Amino acid sequence: MDDLDPVAIYVLFEEWDPQTESSQDDQTVCRLREEPTNVANMASEDIAKLAETLAKTQVAGGQLSFKGKSLKLNTAEDAKDVIKEIEDFDGLEALRLEGNTVGVEAARVIAKALEKKSELKRCHWSDMFTGRLRSEIPPALISLGEGLITAGAQLVELDLSDNAFGPDGVRGFEALLKSSACFTLHELKLNNCGMGIGGGKILAAALTECHRKSSAQGKPLALKVFVAGRNRLENDGATALAEAFGIIGTLEEVHMPQNGINHPGVTALAQAFAINPLLRVINLNDNTFTEKGAVAMAKTLKSLRQVEVINFGDCLVRSKGAVAIADAVRGGLPKLKELNLSFCEIKRDAALAVAEAVADKAELEKLDLNGNTLGEEGCEQLQEVLDGFNMAKVLASLSDDEGEDDEEEEEEEEEEGEEDEEEEEEDEEEEEEEEEEEEEPQQQEQGEESTTPSRKILDPNSGTDTSDPEKVVSAFLKVSSVFKDEATVRTAVQDAVDALMKKAFSSSSFNSNAFLTRLLIHMGLLKSEDKIKAIANLYGPLMALNHMVQQDYFPKALAPLLLAFVTKPNGALESCSFARHSLLQTLYKV
Repeated sequence: MDDLDPVAIYVLFEEWDPQTESSQDDQTVCRLREEPTNVANMASEDIAKLAETLAKTQVAGGQLSFKGKSLKLNTAEDAKDVIKEIEDFDGLEALRLEGNTVGVEAARVIAKALEKKSELKRCHWSDMFTGRLRSEIPPALISLGEGLITAGAQLVELDLSDNAFGPDGVRGFEALLKSSACFTLHELKLNNCGMGIGGGKILAAALTECHRKSSAQGKPLALKVFVAGRNRLENDGATALAEAFGIIGTLEEVHMPQNGINHPGVTALAQAFAINPLLRVINLNDNTFTEKGAVAMAKTLKSLRQVEVINFGDCLVRSKGAVAIADAVRGGLPKLKELNLSFCEIKRDAALAVAEAVADKAELEKLDLNGNTLGEEGCEQLQEVLDGFNMAKVLASLSDDEGEDDEEEEEEEEEEGEEDEEEEEEDEEEEEEEEEEEEEPQQQEQGEESTTPSRKILDPNSGTDTSDPEKVVSAFLKVSSVFKDEATVRTAVQDAVDALMKKAFSSSSFNSNAFLTRLLIHMGLLKSEDKIKAIANLYGPLMALNHMVQQDYFPKALAPLLLAFVTKPNGALESCSFARHSLLQTLYKV
């Protein structure tokens, strides 16, 4: 730093990219920009401070940032300072509102200020509705969208990630997506928004309409980056989006991890990817391919030439799927830099096939096969194969390898795999039947028993001692574990929870405090001396709790304790942000 030329530092500022993080020291930057000769007198620690400031500046290069200020903007009065800065900012190209909370009235007046900002291109609006009622978010988004449309803005990037708005929230920006303001959109980021199947379908239709309208004007929508991880899109949502992707055809990055997508949805996405020849990054981590999905995706990979990153980690591609992917890698993907097939139940021979397939990938930087079943000897062989290509350094750690299965176990797993796929198909057929029943309820007699699989196991009163808090917790978790957003399953779970908990709470011998304590322990939210393994997925229990705390039978005195633990930082809760957000909103009102 001591040898840096002061003029070079000034030039660095002039050429700084406004897309980097914002800062808290604008006055220093502005003063130095106006008086660059001051830099010559700065000590090395001052220069280091300047470098940090440059990397985080709030207002520069057309960007205005309120990121991370924790502003609570409820009314027009609350938002007056924000509005003034927007109005006074000439040439506004990027607006960052992340890490604040914007209400309906505040959104309306901010939108009014945006009506004169025709040069706005990038809206960084993730995590801007913390603590808001779910019903507040759609009207707030509608107002902001209308402001952009009125301004005649031509967006390049729209980021609404980490806003738990659910399917209704998608309706909030549906009109914006269909408007000319998004004809120029390159990046759409909707990570962790709880859109669900319904939201995925609405989004897909809006993107398709945007492409149709923009094409009619001679400039088709050319979306490049699509991010929608952790949204519970499942097969139907993914399939709807796949249809939109096939129409668009310009995608370069697709990130859709943790969406509960099985092989039908994966196959639909694979077919869409095949007609997006510019794809560079495919991230479908933590979905369920099985062999069928992996084979379909491998077929697509053979036709793509620009792919650099493939993340199919924790996707259950299994050995046959891995061999198919290896074949695709061997025959193409000349620009491949990263291949992640970790935690996919891949055995030694299939893993070795993958390693051999990357022999000619000169740009490969990382091959991740951790968490599979190679065994100690298999891990050594894998390293030897790569070492033979002078590529040992690209292999990620194998520290979580699960050991090699014997032949008998392999055969059993293959049989289990076939059974799993048959069960998946049966579940899909049942889901389709449920949807048909929802669409035509008049055809089902009132007394007819539902065939929903979840209903058959929801009998909390069978043998449950409701005077024992531990047994009630066990029954509650069993019931809530099958929760789904489908109307029939949701209603069945809620009815079962009501039957169980109403009986328990009404018993004079039932210890409500002990029940909540044991429940928090089993959910991993409270530590215990007992060796109790916390449940893996909190989505169902959180949604069941959200229903339970609204009922008359729930002791309102328990709400503050529950609120305290749900508010605390916790990795398991963060992975279910939509359910957590919904429960918090309810608890604030109790």
